[in-house]
Amino acid sequence: MTAIREGLIAAAEDGPRVLQPPGWPVPKGYANGMTAEGRIVVTGGVVGWDEAERFPDGFVAQARQTLLNIRAILAEGGAEPRHLVRLTWYVVDIEEYLANLRELGRAYREVIGPHYPAMALVQVVRLVERAARVEIEATAVV
Repeated sequence: MTAIREGLIAAAEDGPRVLQPPGWPVPKGYANGMTAEGRIVVTGGVVGWDEAERFPDGFVAQARQTLLNIRAILAEGGAEPRHLVRLTWYVVDIEEYLANLRELGRAYREVIGPHYPAMALVQVVRLVERAARVEIEATAVV
């Protein structure tokens, strides 16, 4: 169970903690900040293709596959989704992102679980992979 304590939301003692300044509204689906000590595991920009470099149809399907790919990279580094401290999302259409928030949230919770690190969302003109609708960079601390 997570508890708010003097501007800090305490999580598991061995993992990252959410920073929540007193009096600020608690954000939904992300954290304002995180703190952690340990070994850093980072990804490059990860897109939502499979091992054969095929993209699924649709924004949510690509986002879900991107998160699965991030989870696989984290595992290679000895990390789990609970170790995430930051995600930076790059999308080609922010309206597409906003129109799919409910489904996106469901996919996120299925893959990452109820852990919401600090996040940023940036709309870009395009991504290197032309078929990609989303690309995400991840940082975890183990």
